[in-house]
Amino acid sequence: MVEIRKCSFCYKEIEPGTGKAYVKKDGTIFNFCTSKCYKNMIELKRIPRTTAWTDKAAFEKSIRVKALEKKE
Repeated sequence: MVEIRKCSFCYKEIEPGTGKAYVKKDGTIFNFCTSKCYKNMIELKRIPRTTAWTDKAAFEKSIRVKALEKKE
């Protein structure tokens, strides 16, 4: 059975046999779908929820919009 993995930065599904895995010294494993995600998280130290093109940012934005609509 093939294990379905998600990118640690953008949360998209990674096809088997593709992507990159990064293992920290403490044993934490990060899976990345593209080098763009790897560079943003590891090299540039960006946070997924503040990066506009990620699914996590879109999800948090939808929550904020719903909260504003309820106030009105």
